[in-house]
Amino acid sequence: MEKRVLITGANGQLGTEITMALRKHPRVERLIATDIALPNQILQQGEFLPLDVCNREQLAAIIQEHKINEIIHLAAYLSAKAEGAALAAWDLNMNGLLNVLEVARTHTSVRQIFWPSSIAVFGPDARATVTLQSAPTNPTTVYGISKVAGEQWASYYTHKHGVDIRSLRYPGLISYQTLPGGGTTDYAVEIFHSAVKGEIYSCFLRENTTLPMMYMPDAVRAAIELMDAPAEDISVRTSYNLTAMSFSPAQLAAAIANRVPGFEVMYRPDARQNIAETWPSYIDDAVARRDWGWSPVYSLDDMVADMLQHLQELSTNPE
Repeated sequence: MEKRVLITGANGQLGTEITMALRKHPRVERLIATDIALPNQILQQGEFLPLDVCNREQLAAIIQEHKINEIIHLAAYLSAKAEGAALAAWDLNMNGLLNVLEVARTHTSVRQIFWPSSIAVFGPDARATVTLQSAPTNPTTVYGISKVAGEQWASYYTHKHGVDIRSLRYPGLISYQTLPGGGTTDYAVEIFHSAVKGEIYSCFLRENTTLPMMYMPDAVRAAIELMDAPAEDISVRTSYNLTAMSFSPAQLAAAIANRVPGFEVMYRPDARQNIAETWPSYIDDAVARRDWGWSPVYSLDDMVADMLQHLQELSTNPE
């Protein structure tokens, strides 16, 4: 069946790249990217509508008018930004999601919803060992709390109202297409921009802080594969653990320095270090691999090579 897709928060790092991928998807008949902000340069190349996802009436009107049958709900405050604006973050992260769920419940055209959770659902008690799918979710951040609550709402609406909601607990995401938007793992994108410019990078995490990470092409593919999987294969209706690699800032810096001789990093931890210390170091995503065949493509070295190549090309040909 052909898909008519609405993406919220399309201006963001993940939103921009999912929009690009779904515009090429053979089963997507129509895709409408939305955001409260004006569209970035990439989104301007396709259909875009302004949308405040906290306005349920506006959301419902777009769903009804364009007969949307799939929603990719990405609008959110990220971890570091949310800590500085707790009430605003809760309003967007929670009420935005509930608006999407309610509109899906009351509009029979909507068949599926994708909503990303995060490794931020875990707390310090999950950090010491490899974090399993069933590990306790005891977050210590506003962002993590909103994601745990969102996972439970997703499960509730699936089982109570029959709304087909699918979710992934994303690790830190790395992309050359867009800059990050206020997360604790933003260093893993910023560091590449400094390397390409020949600058010393000032890292806001300690050099040995290991966190799960993923290259954006794998992250986008994971979302699309999950949404395309048969419903009977989906055993997790909160959110699937997902990962590709784990590394520290020092390990990433060394991998970059192998390709950019002389590259240097200084370590100046700030408040984001406190957040990182509550997150897992390693994620077990065996359930996703079993249920719908998840497998990452990019290793650390593959990702470093691809990031540097694309950023160097963009610096040479910015248009």
